[in-house]
Amino acid sequence: MNEILAAADIVAAARRERTPLAPLPANIAPQHESDGYRIQDAVHDLLAREQGRLADYKIGCTSPVMQQYLGIPHPCGGGVFTRGVHASGAALNHRDFVRVGVECEIAVRLGRDLDATAAPFTADTAAGAIDAYHPAIEIVDDRYVDWQTIGAPTLVADDFFAAGCVLGEAIPRARVSDLVSVIGRALINGVEVARGTGADVLGHPHLALAWLANHLAASGKSLRAGDIVLTGSLVKTIWLDAGDRVLMDLSELGQVAARFD
Repeated sequence: MNEILAAADIVAAARRERTPLAPLPANIAPQHESDGYRIQDAVHDLLAREQGRLADYKIGCTSPVMQQYLGIPHPCGGGVFTRGVHASGAALNHRDFVRVGVECEIAVRLGRDLDATAAPFTADTAAGAIDAYHPAIEIVDDRYVDWQTIGAPTLVADDFFAAGCVLGEAIPRARVSDLVSVIGRALINGVEVARGTGADVLGHPHLALAWLANHLAASGKSLRAGDIVLTGSLVKTIWLDAGDRVLMDLSELGQVAARFD
């Protein structure tokens, strides 16, 4: 446990100071993703005072394009603090990040609990808890000396690049006929730079939600009514310059926008 707390102290300090995180010392670096999640929990506790409670969850590496980009062939989870959640149209400071990027996401809002005692969950049972969808921008931050060599367990410990999100208006689940065919278009300064579909997220975003619910249940944790889950990017991460304007257009789910001045 001392190693877990020592690693969490370093990760949390790097987040607070916006200092790129170097590989952790060998004697405390997580060797397995399970250790990374233990450190992640401790990091959440350390950052909660200044960042607020955990408001949302994010799932990374749910699409082939992101799995290939990061070299990790399976989903990974992380948390988003209340101070990192913004409404569409948000004006954010580019200097508040080490190297800020954005991703185009389908977010789900739960209307009832997915309690750990009911696991394992399937796409259908997880979907039954969904109240609404949001078009979403996940804000990510490359806050590493070299993310390509730092290792997946340490990325997990640091919430897998998570730095916040921007949410568009909620769309009731009953109004969305086919989530798989939703087309997500990422536009930077009015120019489309990438696109993907709901099918790119593990075949269906509901499968990503089921993965997260089962992942949390394995540690006795539950998703609760009101939780919002970012199910994974439809496109490869887009790294931003100061002054960039971001618009994500997710067909029948609507649009969400932000700028990074």
